[in-house]
Amino acid sequence: MDLGVGELGTPGNSKPHQPSGQISHLALDIGGSLIKLVYFSTSDDVDDETGRSATESLSVYNGNKKYPVLKGRLHFAKFETTKIYDCLEFIQKNQLHLGGCQHLEASPIDKAVIKATGGGAYKYADLFQEKLGICLDKEDEMDCLVAGANFLLKGIHQEAFTYMDGQKEFVQIDHNDLYPYLLVNIGSGVSMLKVDGDGKFERVSGTNVGGGTFWGLGRLLTNCKSFDELLELSHKGNNRVIDMLVGDIYGGMDYSKIGLSSTTIASSFGKAISDSKELADYRPEDIARSLLRMISNNIGQISYLNALRFGLKRIFFGGFFIRGHAYTMDTIAVAVHFWSKGEAKAMFLRHEGFLGASGAFMSYGKCGLDDLMVQLIQQFPFTASPAGDT
Repeated sequence: MDLGVGELGTPGNSKPHQPSGQISHLALDIGGSLIKLVYFSTSDDVDDETGRSATESLSVYNGNKKYPVLKGRLHFAKFETTKIYDCLEFIQKNQLHLGGCQHLEASPIDKAVIKATGGGAYKYADLFQEKLGICLDKEDEMDCLVAGANFLLKGIHQEAFTYMDGQKEFVQIDHNDLYPYLLVNIGSGVSMLKVDGDGKFERVSGTNVGGGTFWGLGRLLTNCKSFDELLELSHKGNNRVIDMLVGDIYGGMDYSKIGLSSTTIASSFGKAISDSKELADYRPEDIARSLLRMISNNIGQISYLNALRFGLKRIFFGGFFIRGHAYTMDTIAVAVHFWSKGEAKAMFLRHEGFLGASGAFMSYGKCGLDDLMVQLIQQFPFTASPAGDT
């Protein structure tokens, strides 16, 4: 299993976390590259890393209805889609698929239905039925992305932040002034959605150059076996060995007339044109760095241009391509800053890769849980929990 997302929403070498207490509301986002899980558990655990209680209480009232007090936490976990059997084993081992809605009189059949989104919800539906005896209740992918983003931005403290020059700054979100915004979800490919409200959005653009491109090309060029290995490799690289800079063309000088510094990339991988080298002559670290920078720059630029189309100053970036990676965030942020001349800012999400799964989690509201889910967003200070390798 891939590393889970802990309290700060970034990959970390956290020890495996086995959820205690009662599990409910498992939701899945089964993508082309990764399977993401979000589930709720009641628990009285103390967070090992912070020493603080990992539980919060909530009494939900709605007219004459009173739901039970909830104590617990949200858990986030992910697997590579190619390792789907590890995911199935994790679900079965922890009995994540057996948790029912305790404030409803759910039948055994109801308990065997799990909310899921992404293409894999269709592709692997029979496998989940065969191995776990559960039906995947399929939710629309774009609906879930938007619902998940809105849920996280409204429901989790310090979810959004800016990042530039190594400085992270959390952004206070005014729930009354959240919309409109541009949501850029970077998965295997990239979708760009103009969000105007709860359930109100339009997919305005996208690009096929995304996380799958980075992973696919990186695997071919460096022989890395995983996305995380490729990302780690990029830490050690120098893209200037391969990228052609403005200074390389202008004898080390800026092209100040049009606002280009000598260190601006004129052509990604451009030096490979004139170098009499073979692939084996280049360091894999430099290739990984150049590839990451090329894709991140491209996404940042296209995102701003689409924000400009609709007069949007607020751009949120999500998806597991980012993974809290400093260089990736900095590159995207610089691209947005450069093309907008400082008028727009890139903002990132702590639980960036779990938008779809979170939206699928929220879709349980369609099954008679509307009041509970509204209260969860408005009142419940969620605590995110890591779920590590199994």
